[in-house]
Amino acid sequence: MSSTDCNDPRHDAFSVRQAPLERLGHWVHQGWNDMIRAGWPSYLHGVIVFVLSLFTMSVALTDVHLLPGVATAFVLVGPILATGLYALSRRLETEEKPTLRDVLNAWRTASRCLWRFSVVLIAVGAAWVFVSALLFDLFVKEEINDLPGFLQYVLTQDTDQFILWSLAGGLVAGLTFAMTVVAVPLLLDRDVTTRIAVRASIRAVGENPGVMTFWALFIGLLTAFSMVTAMVGFIVLYPLMGHASWRLYRDIIEVDGAAAPERSARP
Repeated sequence: MSSTDCNDPRHDAFSVRQAPLERLGHWVHQGWNDMIRAGWPSYLHGVIVFVLSLFTMSVALTDVHLLPGVATAFVLVGPILATGLYALSRRLETEEKPTLRDVLNAWRTASRCLWRFSVVLIAVGAAWVFVSALLFDLFVKEEINDLPGFLQYVLTQDTDQFILWSLAGGLVAGLTFAMTVVAVPLLLDRDVTTRIAVRASIRAVGENPGVMTFWALFIGLLTAFSMVTAMVGFIVLYPLMGHASWRLYRDIIEVDGAAAPERSARP
């Protein structure tokens, strides 16, 4: 572990490369190879997401009012969990065999260095939950207490309210994607601040709008497929998304090693 503090504001030198659209297939191919080579420590992440997703769904089916709280907890855990996959891919880059120790070290490092970032994500999510609840309170006159009731209302209502709500949700999702797509692997890999990592991520999206749009759609499709398979798809697809995201980060972000020291893969 580097002696540099993850909140040290000195380290801010990086450049953003432009990636052509065909790099999408390359990232997925590399991510698949990383997943196969890493083996069960990689699939463990998918199993954890599978279990958490089932729990979230069971809460939503029981009492939809508890869903925002559970989703917020997932937002807190999600970025930290993904760092284990990034650590496995980084170990494979050195032609070494990754182990569960790499995952645990990454989670421990992430718990110290990503908590401020997670708080930012929670703040964004909480703001959206508040706005969403306010809109429903103002415009939805029906009593909705569970997820089936919500889905029934969405599918049967004949106004533009849900379209507007969906557009607003899409804007929030787009903002979250722009803030996170590069920031989380950068925070694990280098001693940079949360502010610097988020700025790098937004720059990466801004300078690669086409490929990043298709990447977001790809992630959305894999997530939707996992959901329609009763969350089972996450066991394989979540590790694939994580490893491929690391390859995207390596391809797009170039960090000045003198200005932003690399974190040790192991303490």
